[in-house]
Amino acid sequence: MSILILAEHHDGQLTEATAHVVAAARKVKESIGGDIDVLVAGENVGAIAEAAARLDGVARVRVADAAVYAHQLAEPLGDLLVALADDYSHVLAAASTTGKNVLPRLAALKDVSQISEIIGVESADTFQRPIYAGNAIATVQSEDALKVITVRPTAFDAVGGSSQDQGSAAVEAVEAGIDNALSSFIDERLEQSDRPELGAAKIVISGGRGMGSGENFKLLEAVADKLGAAIGASRAAVDAGFVPNDMQVGQTGKIVAPELYIAVGISGAIQHLAGMKDSKVIVAINKDDEAPIFQVADYGFVSDLFEALPELEQKL
Repeated sequence: MSILILAEHHDGQLTEATAHVVAAARKVKESIGGDIDVLVAGENVGAIAEAAARLDGVARVRVADAAVYAHQLAEPLGDLLVALADDYSHVLAAASTTGKNVLPRLAALKDVSQISEIIGVESADTFQRPIYAGNAIATVQSEDALKVITVRPTAFDAVGGSSQDQGSAAVEAVEAGIDNALSSFIDERLEQSDRPELGAAKIVISGGRGMGSGENFKLLEAVADKLGAAIGASRAAVDAGFVPNDMQVGQTGKIVAPELYIAVGISGAIQHLAGMKDSKVIVAINKDDEAPIFQVADYGFVSDLFEALPELEQKL
């Protein structure tokens, strides 16, 4: 049987998360063989489909291009996946807002159990996923005929892609005839930023309760501008009202695994560590030399952040 991946895309662009999910699918394929298909659902998604077709390991891109899929609502996407699922043994998506919204609906409609946020593939039916805020890894085996799985993108290295001049996967249209009378799109409000998106950034600098106020996050912004980094925050900083909750990194926020993570004024609560401990290099700045963050940091700087950050910016 083959594997189907629900492509992740925003603003007319295929997101890198899809390349990470393809990497997970390739590990599944090692056990079962078959092909890897990617489903691109949306409106005017021709360019996205072409980008998906260039991902290494993808055999076919199935395109559902219709107004009903324009805003990635769970109801029409769930029905579309149900219509296609009988051709597949596995359906995968990134553990993102879209994936977490759509795949549980597919699992419910197909009467199977979903396996969420896998970080490892042992075989076609056995997977690893974190539990207890990442302090333990559960090995989960599914006996369902259809495996519905969300993938934590940070756990798998993204596959490469061919250039436009090289060969790519076949692209075919899907005519599923899906209607949606259950939900409707009302509005969205997007905050514009010149900085990279937090979940996909190569460098992240985050502030915690030690920042003292939202005004002091300007110290982080100055360093982030020099590094081309995204800015995050601990839950303590979000709960204190320093910054909006879309900046939160941690178990109840965003899971990140950048090449460089700089934690400033963050003590290192277990919930925060669950969201960033897979970062390649971790740097911690904290005046408390007993802070738990130093136990996971590759580099620790015991210093007053209000002195360290301006100095860091100057050196950069």
